[in-house]
Amino acid sequence: MDMQGSRQLAVTQQQAWDALNDPVVLKACIPGCDKVEPTGDNQYAIAMALKIGPVSAKFTGKISLTEMNPPASYKLSFDGQGGVAGFGKGSAEVTLTPNDEGCDLSYTVHASVGGKIAQLGQRLIDGAAKSMAEDFFKRFDAEMQRLYPESYAAKMVMGDVEGDAPAAASSSGAKPAIPVWVWAVGAVVLAAAVWLGS
Repeated sequence: MDMQGSRQLAVTQQQAWDALNDPVVLKACIPGCDKVEPTGDNQYAIAMALKIGPVSAKFTGKISLTEMNPPASYKLSFDGQGGVAGFGKGSAEVTLTPNDEGCDLSYTVHASVGGKIAQLGQRLIDGAAKSMAEDFFKRFDAEMQRLYPESYAAKMVMGDVEGDAPAAASSSGAKPAIPVWVWAVGAVVLAAAVWLGS
C-alpha cells in the first residue's frame, strides 16, 4: 500500500514539530492509541486498537527513526503485530515545510500487511487508512488551536481556517519525546495493520 497526503497548519514549523513530538498530544490524536513509549535511541513502542471491517484487534508495534532533521523532516521504519488479525510493516517520510500561512505537513507511506487484514481487500484497507489519517488531522488541528489560539484566530479572521472545537487532550508541558512520525504511524500503519507508515 502506498499513501500520500498533506495538510496546511496555521502554526509555525517549530510549533508543529514540538507538538508532533509530544507523547501526550500524539496519544490523544492517534485514533485508538493506548501507548506511545520510548524504548531506546529514536525507538518507540506503540499499542493501539484497530478495527477494519469485521476484523478488530489490539496491535503492538516498534518504530525506529532515522535521517532526523528537526524541525523539518525524518524517516521512520515500522513493524507491528496484531496476533491472528495480521501484521503490518513499512516505512514513511514526513516533512514540515514553512510557508506564509504557517507550515505544510506532508507524508509518503509505503506499507504492506498480512494475515486476516490482508484478506479484507485493498479497497477496504485503503479506506480505513485514509479515514484514520483524516481523524488524526482533525484531532491534531483541534489541539493546535487549543495550544496556539492566536495563530488560528488570525487565520479565522482572514477566512483561511475553520473554527473546530478543541477535542484532544492537553500537552501538560512535558518535554517532547516522540517525533512527528507517531501520528503517521497511527493513521497509516494501524489502518494498514498497525501503526502509521509513510
